[in-house]
Amino acid sequence: MNPEYTATALAHPNIAFIKYWGNRNDALRLALNDSLSMNLAALHTRTTVRFLLDGSQASDTLVLNGRAIQGDALVRVSGFLNLVRQRAGVDWPAHIISDNNFPTGAGIASSAAAFAALALAASAALGLHLTEKELSILARRGSGSACRSIPAGFVAWHAGVEDGDSYAETIAPPSHWNLVDCVAVIQSAHKPVGSTAGHTLAGTSLLQAARVADAPRRAALCRQAILDRDFEALAVVTELDSNLMHAVMQTSTPPLLYWEPQSVEIMKSVMRWRQEGLPVCYTLDAGPNVHVLTLSDSVDEVEQRLRAVDGVAEVLVSAPGGAARLEPSPKDLEMKGFNQ
Repeated sequence: MNPEYTATALAHPNIAFIKYWGNRNDALRLALNDSLSMNLAALHTRTTVRFLLDGSQASDTLVLNGRAIQGDALVRVSGFLNLVRQRAGVDWPAHIISDNNFPTGAGIASSAAAFAALALAASAALGLHLTEKELSILARRGSGSACRSIPAGFVAWHAGVEDGDSYAETIAPPSHWNLVDCVAVIQSAHKPVGSTAGHTLAGTSLLQAARVADAPRRAALCRQAILDRDFEALAVVTELDSNLMHAVMQTSTPPLLYWEPQSVEIMKSVMRWRQEGLPVCYTLDAGPNVHVLTLSDSVDEVEQRLRAVDGVAEVLVSAPGGAARLEPSPKDLEMKGFNQ
């Protein structure tokens, strides 16, 4: 077992081409349908976990982006750590420090990267040698989409039927395709209704059953488009899937209206640009920010056009990313906040 009970992990957020929205089991975060995604190399969460045996603190503490976190977010993290502690047979409190190099809680899958990094760091700190599949299953318990941030590159999440067979795996490595995600950031503030709450509302929409029923067909088309590196096929099914998920959101009770006027303007522009011959398509997660997919040869043109849209605060550009990985722990943990 790690003598210091400390580990640091880095994980990337992912952008889903075929979406996860709605659970068969909320407690286990078992998805209603398979989904497919791509990790984002340029964006990451870095998390350090130290389990404390010296009695210096009685409960878990969390520092996120330099701020001490309390309330529901800390409760959620502690609940997840309990799964790891139970597995290791310990009850030690932990101090967690996590930092993102991209906006948190704004529809750029920050929870996916966060719980993937937390799953790997916490299990490693307690000396648990988990396989990639086991890590994916564990990460899913913190945030469903976190299971997709454990493997590398282009990833499929098998919805499965129970806890042990609902996991994600790589279907193609990052080097497989020169696909690039240009994220048009319209809002970087934390969204008022998070994805966890949104999943519980999905079943109130009359459209959810139709979305889920057709999901296997869309997933098969998307998977083949990725394997064939067929951008046009990927564009058609990705935009359809995004629109279907947001239609469910907008017709739930209460409705979730994540789109902003700039979101719609970008979506319309992307469709027009593709008709003009530019390889480009859009997809949105649970937020107003628009992920605009293109090929590496067209990145500069796409980024320039997005930055010219009024209301776009930033454009984050990322190629396909790797798997969650362990990193050297900070040499001076006190300077990183462990003395708080």
